[in-house]
Amino acid sequence: MKQSGIAIACDGIGLTYATKAGSPIVALRDVHCRFEPGRVTAIIGPSGCGKSTLLQIARGLLLPSIGSLQYLDVANSKASSRPPRMATVWQAFNLFPWRTVLENVTFGLELARISGADRTTRARHALAKVELTGFENKYPRQLSGGMRQRVGLARALVMEPEILLLDEPFGSLDAQTRLVLQEQLAHLVDISGTTAILVTHSIEEAILLADTVLVMTSRPGRVAATIGVSLPRPRSLATTNAPGYAALFDQIYGLLRAEVLKAMAIEVEGA
Repeated sequence: MKQSGIAIACDGIGLTYATKAGSPIVALRDVHCRFEPGRVTAIIGPSGCGKSTLLQIARGLLLPSIGSLQYLDVANSKASSRPPRMATVWQAFNLFPWRTVLENVTFGLELARISGADRTTRARHALAKVELTGFENKYPRQLSGGMRQRVGLARALVMEPEILLLDEPFGSLDAQTRLVLQEQLAHLVDISGTTAILVTHSIEEAILLADTVLVMTSRPGRVAATIGVSLPRPRSLATTNAPGYAALFDQIYGLLRAEVLKAMAIEVEGA
């Protein structure tokens, strides 16, 4: 069966930006990677290595200084005639405090000029996916942090994106809430088949959610290794006890530890 969908191909991407101090910063250098349709790819690496920058380039919010980004129709191995529909879930909740939960979720549909009845139906369906049925008329201030982030996820899902971008979506939550939402997101990924790109600092999160893990170097960021995750789905916290999990964790940690030590040495030298 031929695969369908749109892949994102990064070929030799680099990004350099100016600073007020005068010395330019090379954020990314010679990045080669590919995000396949229907797959989840996690990007992990030291702080400041360009993970979120690469995500923004993939989203089309930043242009690389060098190299190319292509959207490819994998059915015919040609450049897509259109960019894929994308939606992003950020670490910050970014909800409108004066709008109800339902109104926050329908916001993007309003901008897309979707009819009122249709957008309400779609928003309620998206909220049901993240288990927030019954909270439609609440305001963000009345919700816990985990619930607010689920509203953010519903707001992305309601747009029916071909590619879902997740930038440290649970980074601001407490450990217990993060574990629960990881499992819920893993379930959504399993049943939806949506292409997803996840930026994370958590090895556990990367393994539970991803089909492929890109380990990045310290700045300037490059892809140090591409690691496949073949653990069976559905995955949950119990997966951490599954055969193969520990070896995979140690492999990623070994690569990541070396790059974190390099990043720390650079920080000391620059202090």
